[in-house]
Amino acid sequence: MGRSGNLPRGLVERFRVSDTVWPDDTGCPILHVDMDAFYASVEIRERPELKDKPVIVGGTGNRGVVSSANYIARGFGVRSAMPTTRARRLCPHAVFIAPTFGLYTEASRTVMNLFRELTPLVEPLSLDEAFLDVSGALRRLRTTPSRIGAQLRQDVLERTGVNCSVGVASTKFIAKLASGLAKPDGMVVVPKERTLEFLHPLPVSALWGVGGRTAEALERIDMQTIGDVAAAPVSRLRRVVGAAAADHLYALSHAHDPRPVVPDSAEKSIGAEETFDVDHHDRELLKRELLHLSERTAATLRARGLRGRTVSIKVRFEDFTTITRSRTLPVATDVTQEVYQAAAKLLVENVPYGAVRLIGVRVEQLAQASEIGEQLLIDAPERGWREADQAADSARSRFGGAAVRPASLLGRTTRKERG
Repeated sequence: MGRSGNLPRGLVERFRVSDTVWPDDTGCPILHVDMDAFYASVEIRERPELKDKPVIVGGTGNRGVVSSANYIARGFGVRSAMPTTRARRLCPHAVFIAPTFGLYTEASRTVMNLFRELTPLVEPLSLDEAFLDVSGALRRLRTTPSRIGAQLRQDVLERTGVNCSVGVASTKFIAKLASGLAKPDGMVVVPKERTLEFLHPLPVSALWGVGGRTAEALERIDMQTIGDVAAAPVSRLRRVVGAAAADHLYALSHAHDPRPVVPDSAEKSIGAEETFDVDHHDRELLKRELLHLSERTAATLRARGLRGRTVSIKVRFEDFTTITRSRTLPVATDVTQEVYQAAAKLLVENVPYGAVRLIGVRVEQLAQASEIGEQLLIDAPERGWREADQAADSARSRFGGAAVRPASLLGRTTRKERG
């Protein structure tokens, strides 16, 4: 939802922390921390000369999609998930940058470690946002939730060079809404006793689970705000959106959200995929793309201290038919070459010829690397692959994602990419 011109005048200001305003945060142990324009902000950190220019990160080809845009670019109407071609029309003078995922992963790891220094109850939602339950920290540090939020904002900026926004509330749902309204670079605190005062003026689209069609259906029966939903009979809601959705929306409209902060649920898989600017038949080109994707996937595994046993590839053809193929390795790995060799073999032996629109690599059956003993494959070199990967990781963290690359990827054209 974010900041909206349709919100009642003064709504955000009543709850925004400033030098003179600190709303009562009693009974508000839940924080939602969200990095501001994360990918774009990290890129600007690396290239400070861009700080006063519109910056757009994403696929740069005809089928590219915007991954992130700084607030200058957003002023021209550019938004995440927008086709790059439209973003260029809206903001032709913007600086367009291909994603540097290694930098984002490193910044994310720094931020999440900072959160965990404060509380073990950290629930990441993505690379750039997380819920925190600071109940224990309040007792230990003898402070308040909003003071913790203010300190976190300062620490995140000092350690990463990137701003974040914070929502403080009694529940996860309200905290996430608050952080959205705090952007950019702010903090909103919703006192427990004033939750409905904060919630009910918001548009129905702010309810978790309400997309465009559901919002239109509710607006057709004159439910414009969350307060309208709260005042409606549940039976009327059920006729419009169905029983399950009606009960869910009715509960949220009354600020009922019993969900706890759940620390780090185990990841089931890690991967990356690309959509080409034009469809491709060339198997050698496809194999080069698999190498690039394997490199990204393995780097993410290493950054998160994980290894996986099952390698799968995803292939989408020109008619949008999509297939997946997988194989299980004898030993869990986080090595680029081992992931790539499995992926390339799947392509050659299990994928029919045809024009390919999208290709992806994924590693599954994950486990912590620290829990897996070192095992060598019979055909693996005694030393080289893992050491080379670790050296490349170090170089990329210092000099950017393109600092070290396999020779076969030099000159490669960036396309739309998704993790």
